[in-house]
Amino acid sequence: VLDSQYGTYVWPCAVVLAQYLWVQRRSLLGKRVLEIGAGVSLPGVVAARCGAQVILSDSEELPQCLQSCRSSCLMNRLPHVPVLGLTWGRVSPELLSLAPIDIILGSDVFFDPKDFEDILTTIYFLLEKNQHAQFWTTYQVRSADWSIEALLYKWNLKSTHVPLHSFGADKEHLASSSMPGRHTIEMMIISLAQPEGT
Repeated sequence: VLDSQYGTYVWPCAVVLAQYLWVQRRSLLGKRVLEIGAGVSLPGVVAARCGAQVILSDSEELPQCLQSCRSSCLMNRLPHVPVLGLTWGRVSPELLSLAPIDIILGSDVFFDPKDFEDILTTIYFLLEKNQHAQFWTTYQVRSADWSIEALLYKWNLKSTHVPLHSFGADKEHLASSSMPGRHTIEMMIISLAQPEGT
């Protein structure tokens, strides 16, 4: 995909997150997975191909991104994967009616600092509803000044860094793509800091 708009391009973070999902593929079978900010949906498509029950989502205000999700599903013979319009920071009927989930995926959603709190508000809402779920996310380091640490604390969330070498994503070329090697990509898993009942 040559168009570099937000949701119509396979960003390097998506390739790295897809690699993590591939390495974790045996644990994905039957898991309920939601990808937020899915766009072209590479991670969600990989999860679905590995046997997860996947829901793809992107902003209800970006119909071209929702269409990218649907097109990716059709091209990968996954016509049954639902696509929802979910806007970060907004509690909508679609968000409220989501079935239980085990894993939330987000590749390069921490792109614009003005969206960081809306993203984490949505993640907190989902993790509160699904106490043992996790948010698996990759992001590109674009500025040393950008941090979500204070927001994680505010929303009672914790993050665990996942080294890229631990899942073979520290190579120059990954899945026939040279993209990740030219960027500084990080991965973390975000969960509730103190789930109820523990």
